Amino acid sequence: MPRKIRQLKDDLRRVGFVVRPTRGKGSHLVWIHPDQAGAQLTLSGNDGDDAKPYQERDVNVAITKVRAAREATESD
Repeated sequence: MPRKIRQLKDDLRRVGFVVRPTRGKGSHLVWIHPDQAGAQLTLSGNDGDDAKPYQERDVNVAITKVRAAREATESD
């Protein structure tokens, strides 16, 4: 069973992503990570909608990149 959009949003919030207030139209939201330059993701759909496979993949890739960058800076 596919995950819901609200679950993807929760995952993004847990690692520090925030919604960029002036971007996005309709059900599209632009998520940015304030500590990671270039970490940006557009997520479309309402909270109760099933997430598409590409959306789950994009969220997982963004989270992995942020965690890897965080680990790299902590090890320095």
